[in-house]
Amino acid sequence: IKEIKGSYAIAAILVSEPDKIFFAKKDSPLIIGVGEGFNFVASDIPAFLDYTRRIIVVRDHEVGYITPTSIFIENLLKEEPVDIGRRFRIISWTAEMAAKAGYPHYMLKEIHEQPRALRETINGLSSEIDEAAKMMVEARRVFIAAAGTSFHAGLVLDYYLNSIAGIPSIPLIASEYSKYSKSVKPGDLLVAISQSGETIDTLMAVREFKKRGAKILAISNVIDSAIPRESNLTVYTRAGPEIGVAATKTFTTQVVVELAITLKIAEENGLLSKSEVHRLKSQLEHVPKIVEKTIMKYEAFVNNIAEIIHLKKSMYYLGRGLGVPIAMEGALKLKEIAYIHAEAYPAGESKHGPIALIEKDFPVLFVVLNDENSENILGNIMEMKARNALTIGLIPENFREFEEVLDYSVKMPMHSYILAPITYTPILQLLAYYTAVKRGYDPDKPRNLAKTVTVE
Repeated sequence: IKEIKGSYAIAAILVSEPDKIFFAKKDSPLIIGVGEGFNFVASDIPAFLDYTRRIIVVRDHEVGYITPTSIFIENLLKEEPVDIGRRFRIISWTAEMAAKAGYPHYMLKEIHEQPRALRETINGLSSEIDEAAKMMVEARRVFIAAAGTSFHAGLVLDYYLNSIAGIPSIPLIASEYSKYSKSVKPGDLLVAISQSGETIDTLMAVREFKKRGAKILAISNVIDSAIPRESNLTVYTRAGPEIGVAATKTFTTQVVVELAITLKIAEENGLLSKSEVHRLKSQLEHVPKIVEKTIMKYEAFVNNIAEIIHLKKSMYYLGRGLGVPIAMEGALKLKEIAYIHAEAYPAGESKHGPIALIEKDFPVLFVVLNDENSENILGNIMEMKARNALTIGLIPENFREFEEVLDYSVKMPMHSYILAPITYTPILQLLAYYTAVKRGYDPDKPRNLAKTVTVE
């Protein structure tokens, strides 16, 4: 094992010792499920949730074996056995959480689970929010590293910090961390966002920033995963197990954590009054109900829009301000599971090139928020309509002028625009889901993708 280079999670059975499973781990996730008279080794917790909730997380440079009644782990670097008694954990997830519960796909179930996941994350916000806010305020510079959907959550945090908390931040796609490695200094803070806590690109960024003296704040959904173990502080979401490859409830719960931290900072530094913070917190507490009602009200309508979209080969998702990362997440979902090319960009950029592709019935989806950008984005919609594009809009419910211009409108409940990444995104998830199903694809198992990305 010492001769192997790269990342690995290995499980093997010797013909001569069939009652043992040998294992070794570096960078890739490996978890032992501990039972009475049986043990498991797997890369993810849901694999054995039907049988046990007691786990041991195998760490880097550890090897060992399990039998039905025993577990042995050795640290290769120290060349000594690991005291596994200190490593047992009981997870809160249940087998029911990891079942389809009558839904045709995990993704649809997890979209519908968002009200519960949001409620539990909001109710579970603790003193760690205060500590995270303190870390950001005291940091010399704040970097945000993530990949995929978590990167879009990172862009939401970037918007929150700059526009609400008054803290400049630098978002980076985790695989591009080397661009900043020489400029990172002690006193800097890296916010690492990862659903699994094992995303290899984000983990590598964490290790590089730590090596250069930066502190690490993690936002993750999986307790005792690699990134939280490397971090100074972790704030956990309470989304429960997410089986579908395309992230849904973990994105919106990440945003809840980010908003809670932002409001704490803005209140402390006086950028928001106590009454304004109270108003926003009150709206946040009502978000689970808003999401539940919105899904119930518009699921069938979104299914009808998917009937049109599933025949298309390409699509734009446009927004302004906080609408941009929402649009990016919607486009990613369509690419991931429906295999339709989708591009997201700030709506003001259309005239600088992308509008050249517009032709009759080219679909363009607009994310319209109740903010200072609404007048400008109305002009962007008219630009597309003038070129015979098929226009779809997620709009605040009293924006009648937009409704008159758009071909299809999903009217969102009125609330502060800063909640839109939580309330709007489930509609875009449903659009991607129903488009994929109509194209005959399994949204739970998109080709060439994995739930936890462990290769650089």
